[in-house]
Amino acid sequence: MLWTIFVILLALWLLAVLTSYTLGGFIHILLIVAVAVLVIRLIQGRRRVV
Repeated sequence: MLWTIFVILLALWLLAVLTSYTLGGFIHILLIVAVAVLVIRLIQGRRRVV
């Protein structure tokens, strides 16, 4: 789930950079948040909740 969100945000960010259209930097902020969450998850390790 987290990887899917990360990939979607990355694709939107690349699209925004290539077309020079950013929604007031909103996409960039979302990308930074997604990367931060990804890094935190990787540092903490995978804990499966059953």
